[in-house]
Formats: sequence, structure tokens, C-alpha cells
Amino acid sequence: MVSTTSWKLLLAAMALLGLCASQATARTAPDASMVERHEKWMAENGRIYADEAEKAKRFNIFKENVEYVESFNEAAARTYKLAVNRFADLTNDEFRASRNGYKMASRPKSSSFRYSNVTAAPASIDWRKKGAVTAVKDQGQCAVAATEGINQITTGNLVSLSEQELVDCDTSQDHGCNGGLMDEAFQFIISNKGLTTEANYPYKGVDGTCNTKKESSDAAKITGYEDVPANSESALLKAVVNQPVSVAIDASGSDFQFYSGGVFTGECGTELDHGVTAVGYGAASDGTKYWIVKNSWGTSWGENGYIRMQRDVGAAEGLCGIAMETSYPTA
Repeated sequence: MVSTTSWKLLLAAMALLGLCASQATARTAPDASMVERHEKWMAENGRIYADEAEKAKRFNIFKENVEYVESFNEAAARTYKLAVNRFADLTNDEFRASRNGYKMASRPKSSSFRYSNVTAAPASIDWRKKGAVTAVKDQGQCAVAATEGINQITTGNLVSLSEQELVDCDTSQDHGCNGGLMDEAFQFIISNKGLTTEANYPYKGVDGTCNTKKESSDAAKITGYEDVPANSESALLKAVVNQPVSVAIDASGSDFQFYSGGVFTGECGTELDHGVTAVGYGAASDGTKYWIVKNSWGTSWGENGYIRMQRDVGAAEGLCGIAMETSYPTA
């Protein structure tokens, strides 16, 4: 016969096993759901991994990123939201290495600033509505939006220009898809007597050999460039009133990686690592002022490829250093 004490021990053991099983089930169910989400995300984004080990690694990264995005969005009311986008299986370090290649300037700045005497500025401006901004591209670090903008303003023709020409041919100072400086790119366009069209010299996303035949067919020219006085959002606004302006920002944070909409007010530093274009400004319904910034990570990121970044933040350098190194081409 089994003693009363033995029965009690047996029942306690069974209860413990049941508790462990229920806890295991609780852990397994969300993981199973996350596996399904990852599989669906892979299918939607055309992601195929080399082997099961790589897939397992990417799943864990995906899971951590999903949890971060969801916890952020569930927190107290914020002015912007995040989303699980096509960068969700990358660590932040991997994302930065693949998308952010701006090199902080070490060359002398130009002293002229033709917009210094601008006194009247509208409450908002959007160069997209004025026909001076081409469609958002998915071209990593490389951008020519400011040149496209001034070309439209001066000629009336909006032409999508070749960024691959810059990648392949502007290699003496800049470094193709390893990053570079906006001013050096402007200097190349001047010396080269222009840029050809995107259609003529399409983007490939990798450094290649300069195609001199295609390069010789120029579609837009600039005569010079000027730097906006550093650390002055008011000076930057004067420039943006008149044309799209190239700006550099610190886009290193996870909130940039997964930004999906709203006025970005997140934490960021001033280690400039990404070149973008300020194409306007305005204010949200709650009064928060913002810059309209065109990015180059495709239309599935942010607000159809754009981000609204808080303006007039108090710090001289602006949010994420947006007022530190800004410049624009002249024509």
C-alpha cells in the first residue's frame, strides 16, 4: 500500500509537472505565433536565408525587434509611431552599416549665404507640392534630391538624376556607396558639367566602373553650391523657403530604423551619419513644428519614404544635428 505521505508527494510532483507544462505552453505559444509572423514577413519581403542556422539567427533578431516596436507603440502617448518594416531582421548595427554612410565634413565651409536677408517666410512650405521633388528612391546612402530640386526651380523641368553616376564616377573625395560628403558631390557635378538621368545611368546599389559614355550625356547642371550657416535652424529655414536643401543627420537609432509616421521627437545624437534632403516644413495640429525630410530607404519606410522631424527644438544643432552640416546647389 502507498502511504499517505507518498500520495501527498506524488500529487505535489504531478502538480509541479502540470505547472511546468503550462508555463512551457505559455512560452511556446507566443514563439509559435512569432514564427508564423516571421514566415509571413519573409514571404512579403522576399527574404530567403542561406541555411537554417542563418534563419534561426534572423528569427531571434526579428523577434527582438517586433517586441521593441510593440512595446514602444503601447507606451504612453507619443508624437510618432514605429512599425515592423523590411529592416526587421537586422540588428541596429547591421542596419546602420548598410544604410548610413555619411562622413562628417572636415573641409572649409563656404562663407557666402545668399538667403541671409530673407525676412518673410510662410508658415509652411512643401516643395513636393511645387513639383520640385522626384519620387522617393531606395538607394541607401546616395542622394541627389537637392540638385533635382534646383534644376526644376530654374528650368521648370523635374528630372530624376543618376545617383549611380556619383557612385561610380565621384570617387576622388567621396567613396561611392561607402559614403561621402554632399559638398564634394556638388563639386563633382560642377566639374563634370552636370549629371545624366536616372534612366540613362540607372542605379545598381554597388560601386562600379565609371561609364564615361553615359556620363557625358548631361541632363542637369549646377554652377556652384553654398553652405548654410552651421547650427542655426532659422538659417536653414531661410534656405528651405527657397529650395530643397541637403542636410545631414544622426539616423543611428532603432527609432529611425522602424519609424512609420508622426512627428519624430525621439532621442538621437549629433554623430552625423546619413545624408537626406529637407524639402519643406510645417506644424502639426498640436502645434509641434517639423521639417519635411526626404529619405532614400524606399516608400515602405516612414511616411511613404519621408519623415517629419521636430523643428525649433532649442538646441542650436537641431534635432539629430539637422542644422549642423547643410548645403544647397546653385544654378
